[in-house]
Amino acid sequence: MIEQIKDIAYLVSSVLFIFGIKQLGAVRTARQGNFLAALGMFIAVAVTLFQELSYELIIAGIMIGSLIGVVLALRIQMTGMPQMVALLNGFGGIGSLLVASAEYIKDPLMGPETGVTVVLSVLIGGVTFTGSLVAFGKLQGIVTEKSVMFPGQHLLNLILILIGVALGVLLNIDGFTLGSWFNAMSMDAPSGMALISTVIGLSLLLGVLLVIPIGGADMPVVISLLNSYSGIAAATTGFVLGNKVLIITGALVGASGIILTQIMCKSMNRSLMNVLLGGFGTTTGVAKASGDGPEIVVKKVEVEETAMLFDSASSVIIVPGYGMAVAQAQHVVRELMEVLQKRGCTVRFAIHPVAGRMPGHMNVLLAEANVPYEQLFEMDQINDDFANTDLALVIGANDVTNPAARHDQSSPIFGMPILNVDKAGTVVVVKRSLKPGYAGIDNELYGYPNCLMYLGDAKDAIAKLIAEIKANA
Repeated sequence: MIEQIKDIAYLVSSVLFIFGIKQLGAVRTARQGNFLAALGMFIAVAVTLFQELSYELIIAGIMIGSLIGVVLALRIQMTGMPQMVALLNGFGGIGSLLVASAEYIKDPLMGPETGVTVVLSVLIGGVTFTGSLVAFGKLQGIVTEKSVMFPGQHLLNLILILIGVALGVLLNIDGFTLGSWFNAMSMDAPSGMALISTVIGLSLLLGVLLVIPIGGADMPVVISLLNSYSGIAAATTGFVLGNKVLIITGALVGASGIILTQIMCKSMNRSLMNVLLGGFGTTTGVAKASGDGPEIVVKKVEVEETAMLFDSASSVIIVPGYGMAVAQAQHVVRELMEVLQKRGCTVRFAIHPVAGRMPGHMNVLLAEANVPYEQLFEMDQINDDFANTDLALVIGANDVTNPAARHDQSSPIFGMPILNVDKAGTVVVVKRSLKPGYAGIDNELYGYPNCLMYLGDAKDAIAKLIAEIKANA
């Protein structure tokens, strides 16, 4: 009877997870979707606790984990959310690795079916953990943001994967047969502990090697991929434990992460295979670094002239980028939107899929500032409208607005779909400085005749712009 109740509760949790994820796909229903998913997780955890468990350790883990979570939640700013997401992916991976390893140590004579899932949990969990740490380091500036490559890197990765698979096979061979094989070769058979420890070490090394070739500009794709890895690791750990809801939850996270990764790849004009094999974000051409190409002549404007441009515009498209996140300017951007709308101006937001440092970064910031979701448009929805727009306001968003992506085959962003801001009547770019973006190249847009540079911290610059527009009313 108890087992039946548990199965029903797990089924209810799984249904809540599915509906929750579905509703997270739209801004209007995202909060309700988050609540449904959280409710499903609460039910799953509560039912699981009704088993014979060591509650002392569970309570201690909850207290320690909650304390760490509260501290991080209070200290992490919105600009640090990509790093936070990367760490959370890593924690999921190391959790799967530790649980699967503990199950093997507890019962090294488990059947081949369970043994296979143990190896998969360890390999994928380890890759997720160290890969996420490298991603965190790149986003935080602790590790170089540039792609780190060396000769034979892909071959080394392949060899390590094959060794991991071979060790996994040895783990699933009973001790008598394994001993016979090694005795025939006059060698001592390795212990199960030695084998599982080696698999752990290989997985941790692979995580580093697979992520260091990826440039900092491509972190949104990496984060979504590592999120998928953490889900797959959780699903395989569910098979190890025989836990149905963990299998379903992990599969949902893994599948949704892969779908999101594919969307990110399309937005960057990359293939999923590039990501899986490493070396993602590199180019066969020779990129023109800042200062290597023709000199770009920039036309700067001050707040008074910028306010006059907005005063005469009847349609404006705002393009948010990482500059908005760094300056925490989303609230003044919303205020600018409201001021312009009161003057009869049509204001919309153009969101590039990889703007910022994680999937949906700009959507999260603008939602926090209560910008109506009806005014947020994806790239494919709004790109053709730039040609009919009086003014485009670009806040950071360096690489996703660079026209070089259309024609410069030597550029590392060549072929990447970009926002057609250069087609607008006038383009005003708000940046702290003229330094290049994450891709390390100059934006040729800044030299276009219709582009003006309004330099300064985005929050401060837009606040001054709002004050000037009001003063001219």
